[in-house]
Amino acid sequence: MSLSHKDLFERYIYAGAITRNPDAYADLFTPDGVYEVPLTGHRLSGREAIRAGIGVYQSVVVPGTLSMEKSRYVLHETADPDVFIAEIDTVFDNPHSTMSLVQIFRRDGDRIAHLRDYFRP
Repeated sequence: MSLSHKDLFERYIYAGAITRNPDAYADLFTPDGVYEVPLTGHRLSGREAIRAGIGVYQSVVVPGTLSMEKSRYVLHETADPDVFIAEIDTVFDNPHSTMSLVQIFRRDGDRIAHLRDYFRP
């Protein structure tokens, strides 16, 4: 049985934002998956490049303590069943700040084939 968009997204959040586990994060992608941040020009192609790149990104100190209780997301379905969009407001405490993101997911089965992550660091 195929994962729902919500299930895949929640696995993505758990691996990335909650546990900050680059191995689990990279394993969500197809072997030739792509993670890109168009507003900065960054692009990681292939699971191993994603694992290494996200590991470096996650080693950077975050702007505060992530508040899962205050953070919110909305998923949007598209006409293409393999594509969905996530609007995310990530809230940090100590000090209080919010980072808003829009992410476009293209999936291949239960894996992410291409993720475009729109945010301003």
